[in-house]
Amino acid sequence: MYQNIDQKEWLVIVNPNAGKGRGAKDWDKISVILKKENLSFAVKFTERKGHAIILTLEAISAGFRKIITVGGDGTLNEVVNGVFSNDVCPSKEISLALIPVGTGNDWGRMFGIPLNYEIAVKIIRDNKMMVHDVGLVSYYDGTEKKKRYFINIAGLGFESVVVRKTNLQKEKGHGGKLIYFYNLLTSLLSYNNTKAEIIIDGEIIHADVFSVNIGNGRYCGGGMRQTPDALPNDGLLDVTIINGMGKFEIIRNLKILYDGTILNHPKIDGYKCKSIKVSSDSIIYTEADGESLGHTPAEFSIIPASINIIYGTKIIQ
Repeated sequence: MYQNIDQKEWLVIVNPNAGKGRGAKDWDKISVILKKENLSFAVKFTERKGHAIILTLEAISAGFRKIITVGGDGTLNEVVNGVFSNDVCPSKEISLALIPVGTGNDWGRMFGIPLNYEIAVKIIRDNKMMVHDVGLVSYYDGTEKKKRYFINIAGLGFESVVVRKTNLQKEKGHGGKLIYFYNLLTSLLSYNNTKAEIIIDGEIIHADVFSVNIGNGRYCGGGMRQTPDALPNDGLLDVTIINGMGKFEIIRNLKILYDGTILNHPKIDGYKCKSIKVSSDSIIYTEADGESLGHTPAEFSIIPASINIIYGTKIIQ
């Protein structure tokens, strides 16, 4: 399956559909840059949703310990889930790098990894490494309990509705920041807040939830800053709860979703914690790293210092 593994340092997992087909269209250009920087690699292309999880498991079993993702945040999420599902080696033995070709690049934005391929590859060549926390969410899909790992941000409520709509459009070949923003605005017209019980490190909170964001990273939705103070290596989750805000109040305050001042609003609360549980009478849908999941009841926790990542610029703790 993998030839000459001893001579290949990296496995590159390419999502050909990322960035409205740029993964496939730009791969030849990216591979030339990788070779120019003397990075030794084998390559695999994803063929369907969830395939990067399988490719990651196969790669680790074959001996790879360094993986480059060429794709968006969703592809990176699948690779992370492959790493944490493997039973061959501890996750901390794995190193991840990213060449972003998606539209959001929210995780890469936090670490100064740009959409410019030459710069992204030079970052991998420079090999600046840090140990990164990873989040875990357990949730329900109907009556079945499932789990998903996430490296950036998970969410409940309004954002998960927007993500669900956006992912359906991506499957039809439509995507991009404008699609996400359009879905954000149109979803506001029909969305209603949901009463929920939230337990944060044992403290019980009752809220009229518009949305709950659980961040290991700072950016989501193509640049929104809903957990603006999150650190990926502090062993904690940042939680932002938008509580009791109506749709027109949200529209009036859209700019605070992007400018980093969200926690200054009196109806928005921020917490740092190791675990959070959310339950509700009416189900609230959830997502992680832009991937649509199931619904409440849901529980989120942190796995500190659990994987190595290559970064360009580092957020100082």
